[in-house]
Amino acid sequence: MPSNSALFPRNFRKEYPVAARGEGCWIIDQSGRRFLDASGQAAVINIGHGVPEIGRAMAEQSSQIAFAHTTQFHSAPAEKLAQRLLALAPPNFRSGGRVYFTSGGSEATETAIKLARQFHLESGQSSRYRVVSRRQSYHGSTLGAMTVSGNVARRAPYQPLLAEWGHIAPCFCYHCPFDKNFPDCGVACADDLNHFLDKNDAASVAAFIFEPIVGATLGAAVPPDGYAQRIAEICRNRGILLIADEIMSGMGRTGKPFAVQHWNVEPDIILVGKGIASGYAPLGAVLVSARVVEAFERGSAAFQHGFTYQAHPVVAAAGNAVIDYIGSHDLFDRVQAAAEILRTELSAVQSHTHVGEIRGLGLLLGIEFVKNKATRQPFPKEDSIAERIRQAALDENVLTYSTQGCVDGVNGDHILLAPPFTISPSECRLIAGALRSALQKVFPS
Repeated sequence: MPSNSALFPRNFRKEYPVAARGEGCWIIDQSGRRFLDASGQAAVINIGHGVPEIGRAMAEQSSQIAFAHTTQFHSAPAEKLAQRLLALAPPNFRSGGRVYFTSGGSEATETAIKLARQFHLESGQSSRYRVVSRRQSYHGSTLGAMTVSGNVARRAPYQPLLAEWGHIAPCFCYHCPFDKNFPDCGVACADDLNHFLDKNDAASVAAFIFEPIVGATLGAAVPPDGYAQRIAEICRNRGILLIADEIMSGMGRTGKPFAVQHWNVEPDIILVGKGIASGYAPLGAVLVSARVVEAFERGSAAFQHGFTYQAHPVVAAAGNAVIDYIGSHDLFDRVQAAAEILRTELSAVQSHTHVGEIRGLGLLLGIEFVKNKATRQPFPKEDSIAERIRQAALDENVLTYSTQGCVDGVNGDHILLAPPFTISPSECRLIAGALRSALQKVFPS
């Protein structure tokens, strides 16, 4: 890090180029070096970089009114965006649902935790407050979001600050926590929620939160058919709200507006972030189903929660402009075709001795690296394989998202690919070529 920098960096021992501009799937730094954004900057960039229509929409809104506090006003851009999101959501949101806007995904998780608690207060069940989640999950960086996250490494430094509400087994077929195989397993990982509730004061549980496709922590782990349906059934039978964290998987990244729609599941709450404004503005949202809204309308009518910048008019204008751009360029429909091309280009990588699995749905893909392909044995943590792959791909001017700990919270290396929906066949070839080169560099023999 340059000694004259005033920024508090993610890592003081790393050098960070200065991003100067973006063009489509590329970021260009101050020196003119071009980087192919194969990770969509942490699965954020859906429509590509440098789309001028988004900035124009934000500037136009700013020239009219930039800010109005939601204790006193609503704004037309926020009303419009809320209606559009509900129209994309599962059926139980479309008539009577509402949207609560935030400044990002972590705030959306915090909002959902409080929303679940107050829903039960409004419904006369004051004993319910805990939000249960899964081990190896990640739901945000604020303390409430970290409490419901199951990411061992990210929780560890802040353990004394975090409540212990409970975590169940992850749904991760490649490293099944029960050493079973689908379909003979009968989705035992879903039934682990029932087992947990039987042993851990189910009457105090307000909600269960899950990522329909586990993004950063497990590298785009897709559940088998029947898992999401079974989880929804258990929550319904137990009087527990179901929260779908679609911050990474939502807004078309898997080929549908929301990943839960692949299994026709209707959560009570859906969390949105990242791609909702495609990185052009800090925006998140909590989609609230009609039955949850009704409890507030019948009860106190006031949600005891709020942020200064929620439903910011300029940010909402960015969200609307992104949805306009997606619609005018048929980008949701392009996801599956682009994903098939990328998968085809990656087929040569799949055969590598140390590539255990390429998994995911749509343009949310994970590549896991293993020491032994037959046994799926991970590399030791100290080998830093995922980071070395990321750096070697960066040497080829391709940006990926690397993470450790997918196997047990400590060991297990993978990278995440989540390029913009505008990714071209030639750019898919560049990604695959960079990864082949990275593998040769990290595993030269």
